[in-house]
Amino acid sequence: MDDAWTVPLPAEVTEPFEVFVNGVRQEPGTDYEVVAGALRFAKPLAREGRLGLVRWASMFLGVAGTYRKNDSVDVVYDVGGRRAVASGLPIIPPGGPARSPSR
Repeated sequence: MDDAWTVPLPAEVTEPFEVFVNGVRQEPGTDYEVVAGALRFAKPLAREGRLGLVRWASMFLGVAGTYRKNDSVDVVYDVGGRRAVASGLPIIPPGGPARSPSR
């Protein structure tokens, strides 16, 4: 997966865990791989960027909505015998800057 979209995992996430994209469960080896503390997806993922003033105002006034692709990657994992969810993890496109996961 050279042209992979990368999703850094928070430090507290350890296997086994479940991965969801837009609420749909993903299968390891088929939909993603785990490499060096990150998920790598072959299929394109996207996050909607910040809204500009004009776009925000048009949404506020009900003139237009936002119709951009906005994927959400969530991971469900166990911490001390309790289930936890890391939601809306950052998505790094192929060749994109490496960022540390938000906590």
